[in-house]
Amino acid sequence: MKSKKLLKSIALGLISAMTLATLVGCSANGNGGNSKAASSNGDKKIKIGLSIDDLRLERWQHDRDIFVQKAEELGAEVVVQSANGDDQTQYSQAENLISQGVDVLVIIPHNGETMAPIIDEAHANNIKVLAYDRLITNCDLDYYISFDNVKVGELQAEALVKKVPKGNYFLMGGSPTDNNAKLFRQGQMNVLQPLIDKGDIKIVGDQWAKDWLPEEALKIMENALTANNNKIDAVVASNDSTAGGAIQALAAQKLDGKVAISGQDADTAGCQRVVEGKQTVTIYKPIKDLATSAAEMAVKMAKGEEITTNGVTNNGEKDVKSMLLNPIAVTEENMADTIIKDKFHTLEEVYKNVPKDKWPK
Repeated sequence: MKSKKLLKSIALGLISAMTLATLVGCSANGNGGNSKAASSNGDKKIKIGLSIDDLRLERWQHDRDIFVQKAEELGAEVVVQSANGDDQTQYSQAENLISQGVDVLVIIPHNGETMAPIIDEAHANNIKVLAYDRLITNCDLDYYISFDNVKVGELQAEALVKKVPKGNYFLMGGSPTDNNAKLFRQGQMNVLQPLIDKGDIKIVGDQWAKDWLPEEALKIMENALTANNNKIDAVVASNDSTAGGAIQALAAQKLDGKVAISGQDADTAGCQRVVEGKQTVTIYKPIKDLATSAAEMAVKMAKGEEITTNGVTNNGEKDVKSMLLNPIAVTEENMADTIIKDKFHTLEEVYKNVPKDKWPK
């Protein structure tokens, strides 16, 4: 385990290279300024700093909008900053949020290890920290909210095994800097390992996609298909963006829809591929529940009120009090009863490429 002092020195070294531009806050829509919220009780307005890994990804745009809306309803002001997937930018932005005097810091880390020293800096300024969706490791983190990420991986693998109980499987991991990617893999292997041991499933490749980028997944899948003479029966992709890149490579070999493939996040394109028969499953994590609960937790943290949690998560230094929500596996069969029913996406958005006579009634 790396010491916190070493991590802090590394982080501070990175910060020295930053320009003042990285210290400029973004608004809730990512374009500058602070969100406005009227205090419900006339007291000093609570100020929440929301540090987001990368708003270029559709997933985090949903989280931001719901979080900000709920926080404002509770009388808080939210300052949102996006690091565009860059560790040193996120660290500098978090320091800037601390310097702005936020009452609580909510972080969706790009790298949960690199962000660890910011916890000490926040605590030195009497600011508590909530890790949102991704764990911040090896630090005195206050709270963590996410979904049961091991369960996410189990649901992905279970859907693939149901469709392809025997065959050649390729493992497409997520970002190696994201602790969640490791938890997804843990869950996947909980399901796959017994079948591997039995000889029903053969792992023909295992790679991790940098920053969850679809272009990285595309290259990985192209190379995997070449190395295995296209003889791949299932791809355990850990989210929808990597699934999308992999499916692009499969399509070039006329294998899209023929190779089972998982995903996660229920983004628009992922849901479209599911109903088109190109993607086997996506994992729906009701983001409204996550973002709403996180906003409520952040406001209570600022007020010093009691926080309700339902478990703990060890981050390498301590058992962090955690709120863990339940994910849902979504296939073509239950798309209407989950994604559409919850209004996460509209019927028209999801089924736009499907003939209308095949739309759910």
